[in-house]
Amino acid sequence: MKIGIAGAGKVGFTIGKYFSTHGLKLTGYYSRSLDSSIEAAHFTGSKAFTDIATLARESDVLFLTVPDGAITSVYQEIDSGLLQGKLIGHTSGALTSEAAFPGIEDTGAIGFSVHPLFAVSDRYHTYEQMSDVFFAIEGNPDALRIIMPALSGIGLHVQKIDPEAKVRYHCAAAVASNLVNALLLTSIDMLRECGFSEENARSAITPLVKGNVDHALESGVVESLTGPVERADEGTVRKHLGCLSVRQKQLYCLLSEALVPAAQQKHPDRDYQSIKTLLEHAFISSLRENTQASQQTK
Repeated sequence: MKIGIAGAGKVGFTIGKYFSTHGLKLTGYYSRSLDSSIEAAHFTGSKAFTDIATLARESDVLFLTVPDGAITSVYQEIDSGLLQGKLIGHTSGALTSEAAFPGIEDTGAIGFSVHPLFAVSDRYHTYEQMSDVFFAIEGNPDALRIIMPALSGIGLHVQKIDPEAKVRYHCAAAVASNLVNALLLTSIDMLRECGFSEENARSAITPLVKGNVDHALESGVVESLTGPVERADEGTVRKHLGCLSVRQKQLYCLLSEALVPAAQQKHPDRDYQSIKTLLEHAFISSLRENTQASQQTK
């Protein structure tokens, strides 16, 4: 099975290097930037192509590792006669193969998508971490019967998902990565209001964040849960609510309320109704404050 990659960015470099160092045959790269194709080919010990048609002709499987908005247009650049019997996939987390490759059944090719559940931040070294990463895959069943064992066979964790679940899957990834950053920013801003420099605030929360995440991922969220919600400490929750801005209060209420079921699971004999009611009322009150503030600025 010969694999060609269209797109010589971070993802293209990463999966190509992992493939080539774990026994899969890499045909090479095509990119709109010839320099990028040459660099990726050199990095992976493969070949740089000056046109996508030749890459398609010489490959059994094509991975389109281009930005989401370019996947369909790049696919449509390939002469349909060159796709007969080929497998063609993309690496978008949000798009399904069906949406990305319209009319693929008429070309005789079969489509799939495979997305690494990881933030690929470096084109030269991230491949070294790929054995710990889950790859979510969906698409034509005939394609999956070939691609899934090929990826599993080189040490990758592969998770099949339904196409209908693709957007929810991608949202889950964003919650675990991007939205966690939003929480860190909120915490850092609050510490700066307490007199910390930004650097000291980051240093201060580092052991707290790392310790909590490690414990939650190793032992489970329920087991690792601590804090005033877990203790049903209504007094402390009230104090917290009293020191927050309207938007901070909304965030605090929503996230704290999401913790209540986990706290109840950890302590089934503990009564959390008063905490839940307090958070619900505080959230509704914050919405009213936000509406009133908006009306006053008009």
